[in-house]
Amino acid sequence: MTRLLLSVICILCLNISFASGDDWGKTGHRATGEIAEAHLNKKTKKAIKSLLNGHGLAFVSNHADDIKSDPDYRKYGPWHYVNIDPEVEEYSLEDASKKGDLVQAIRKCISVLKDGNAPREKKQFFLKMLVHFVGDLHQPFHVGHSSDKGGNDIQVRWFNDGSNIHRVWDSEMINFYQMSYTELAQNTDDLSKSELKTIQEGSLLDWVYESRNMAEELYSGVNSGDKLGYSYMYEHMPTVLSQLQKGGLRLAKILNDIYS
Repeated sequence: MTRLLLSVICILCLNISFASGDDWGKTGHRATGEIAEAHLNKKTKKAIKSLLNGHGLAFVSNHADDIKSDPDYRKYGPWHYVNIDPEVEEYSLEDASKKGDLVQAIRKCISVLKDGNAPREKKQFFLKMLVHFVGDLHQPFHVGHSSDKGGNDIQVRWFNDGSNIHRVWDSEMINFYQMSYTELAQNTDDLSKSELKTIQEGSLLDWVYESRNMAEELYSGVNSGDKLGYSYMYEHMPTVLSQLQKGGLRLAKILNDIYS
């Protein structure tokens, strides 16, 4: 009995460990996918439903994380982030990582989905990856500094538990909020047509720089060893919710442009 109990505890600990490392957390990515789904036009929705065998965007939104432990997919690890350090004025493909990054990843996904000759299986894979990567783009520390691995090396306390500032933004605040992904998706800000259009305007790099600027502000507000809790949550949770919504709206814009 004791051995069985220890085994269960070990399994739970492993599950907690893996969950805490997910980008935006599984709940956040599903919320972004659900928000995007609500803003797809009929033609796009039909095409995606067919490609995903009836599944929705929320269902496939964590595929890029789910495959991380498979050696065959390790090459996609660097695709989850892009580091643009403060002294660098703008993103340059010439100076970008040769292993790929978040900008190159999103561009690749779009290119495959637009390719009329790409096999169905390849399109399925890159659609799933696109859903996830657009979500990652809107987590500011995925456009953070290479020197601290996007905030992963900035150790903080989340309430009484050890964490880091990247993880706080990935999942800690969302998990503490205790809303399901459908609840998060259904409780977004009401936007006018002009506000929605403004969010969806701009290029991929415009959205990258927006996240980068946000990351710089967040860096200035935290130091290693800080204990974060209710006050940090109160100050920043509205931004988390706004970023989830922006990610969903912009993902919908990308997909509508591809399939319309």
